[in-house]
Amino acid sequence: MNSAEAEIKSLLDTWSAAVAAKDVDGLMTLYAPDIVYFDVVPPLRFSGTDEVRKNFERWFGLWSSGIKSESRDLRIRVSGDTAIALKLHRSSGTRKDGREAGMWVRVTVCCRRSSDRWLISHEHVSLPVEMPGGRAVMDAVP
Repeated sequence: MNSAEAEIKSLLDTWSAAVAAKDVDGLMTLYAPDIVYFDVVPPLRFSGTDEVRKNFERWFGLWSSGIKSESRDLRIRVSGDTAIALKLHRSSGTRKDGREAGMWVRVTVCCRRSSDRWLISHEHVSLPVEMPGGRAVMDAVP
């Protein structure tokens, strides 16, 4: 792993730590002001840090515990001031209703270097869809 790839890995580790602590302020320091975020929940797109913050606050509000993160098959590619990370990711913990929950999703994180630091400029989280039924597959395991 070269130094730029290590920086992106560190950014992703910082993301996981902020999510574990449900630290929305710390988490938002990782995102560019013009972030475009595609999540598994509606709407189709969250644009800008205000919308992304509200989405994370909504998500954090579902959990009574911290949120554990596990990633597999991480691939990082860097070219100049642009980086892309691909991974399978699982978030899990205890929901407010007392239920233990967690699911694997596919994640693409696009970053750009700005003022000598990497920021997330686009994130895409998705679930596979069963065809022809069109239902999200929430129990897929890598």
